[in-house]
Amino acid sequence: MSATDTTHVSLQRLFELNRSVPSAARYREIEAIEAQWLEPIVAEEEAHAPRLSSVREMAKLIEEAIADDDRAGRAAADFLANEATRDQFRAVVAEYALDGLTEAQNFFPAIPRLPIRAQMAVMRVLIDEFGCGNLQRAHSELYMDLLRELDLPTDIASHLPSVSAETLAFVNSFYWLASRAPDVEYFLGALAYLEAYIPTGFSYFDAACRRLGIEHGLYYSEHIHIDDFHKQELQIAMREHDRAQGCDFAKLWVGMTLLRRLLGASFEVATDKARAL
Repeated sequence: MSATDTTHVSLQRLFELNRSVPSAARYREIEAIEAQWLEPIVAEEEAHAPRLSSVREMAKLIEEAIADDDRAGRAAADFLANEATRDQFRAVVAEYALDGLTEAQNFFPAIPRLPIRAQMAVMRVLIDEFGCGNLQRAHSELYMDLLRELDLPTDIASHLPSVSAETLAFVNSFYWLASRAPDVEYFLGALAYLEAYIPTGFSYFDAACRRLGIEHGLYYSEHIHIDDFHKQELQIAMREHDRAQGCDFAKLWVGMTLLRRLLGASFEVATDKARAL
């Protein structure tokens, strides 16, 4: 088995473990996989962390990173928005099914790690993710609607074998960020980046839905609308965390760079798979 295949098997196993009851043996297995896969990436990013002193500086770096990432990924994004066939778009939707079907479920362990005012800001984000209690508006349900329209399975198990190692890495990262990262700033930095990036990133998916006549593109358009609000909430969460107990801004930055690295690799592979059809 090649190193790539071994990584894929390990990350697939990690996804299954992350969604199981964590016995002592399973937790040891989780930690072993993360030590081999994720810890070297975190160490590499930490070696480049800048000196920051405020949430304002962090927010500016996030905006700069999003602009850089949009430029770097523009060819793939333009392909998705303007060229992809229905089958090619369908392949990208399938690639992100694990994420869409479990959206925000892995965020909850971070809540008790935050001071109360930061908890409230993150909880306001989570309330939206779950449709404010309305199943038809829950983001995972919107993704199911999209999968059904494209004649794709709506259960997690059907998608797990075919998802790339890069996308498994992206999905698995939030389990570590929320539950096992040594400090909650890693989680806040990653989520602050993601919520700020999605209105840009999903605009290409939304354009593809409109061009291809896909009826259930609400999953993307809803995110474009709501995640500008979520971006503001994450800035509140970072400020409240800093006010309550002081922020390690370097760890906020590492959380951001970790997630953008994993998400960028995932999107590149997803569009490469679609182009190959």
